[in-house]
Amino acid sequence: MFQGRVWWITGASSGIGAAIAEALTARGASLILSGRNETALAAVARAAGDRSLVLPFEATDFDLIDGLVDRAWRWACERSEGVYGLVNNAGISQRSLAVETKFAVYQRLIAIDLLAPIALTQALLPRMVGAGAGQIVAISSVAGIVGSPLRSAYSAAKHGLIGYHDSVRAETAHLGIKVLVVAPGSVRTEVSRNALDANARARGISDEAIDKGMEPSEAASRIVEAVQIGQHELILAEGMEAEIARMRRADPNALFDLMAKLVGAGYAKRFEHN
Repeated sequence: MFQGRVWWITGASSGIGAAIAEALTARGASLILSGRNETALAAVARAAGDRSLVLPFEATDFDLIDGLVDRAWRWACERSEGVYGLVNNAGISQRSLAVETKFAVYQRLIAIDLLAPIALTQALLPRMVGAGAGQIVAISSVAGIVGSPLRSAYSAAKHGLIGYHDSVRAETAHLGIKVLVVAPGSVRTEVSRNALDANARARGISDEAIDKGMEPSEAASRIVEAVQIGQHELILAEGMEAEIARMRRADPNALFDLMAKLVGAGYAKRFEHN
């Protein structure tokens, strides 16, 4: 599953992606590391040495995907039987009320968080099926299960990511492809600082919940464990975040009322000064 196999990780330069890279390296995997920051990717790759390929690209350069997949697959075939694992991790978040948010925010979030992983998976999936085995890991969010305040674009994209990967799982399980969807809550990364505001600008500040969130190394460890045991979905959250994910499926009306009360009590206003 890991030893001697090739795994491709997007958004690998920092946060959860870099932590997954470290965990897979320790388990003997070879890595293809993608993202926009080539310098940061090279730093992550050093631990894997010659078992790594840095393949930087902008996630929404869709015309380049087929060529990138060709290059990645050739490199992987020199070391194994092609790309065994794909981690769709690259993404960007949002912090703004829907009523104030420009449509450009929705366009960018959907392109990066939904269309980009679909494009890469669609290009790689036939080869994985042809090889007879593979593992896809999709990093969604608790906001992909719950329509979270201040994240209407992000929730839309991450809901879509879950739906797409659930369909791929159903269609390809009998062909040897395994799919794990991960829904993290607050993980200590730059996700909030890099989140878009209502005008599609980087927010530039973090959230208290993110700053006190799960360490990326812990998140990666739990993701790898879920892969090992063949889990289909992992709610990677604790406390209230885990509870709202449970409520969305068990008692959605109660959850909707709770969310409305939170916003009415000033939830959104707190973020204006955080």
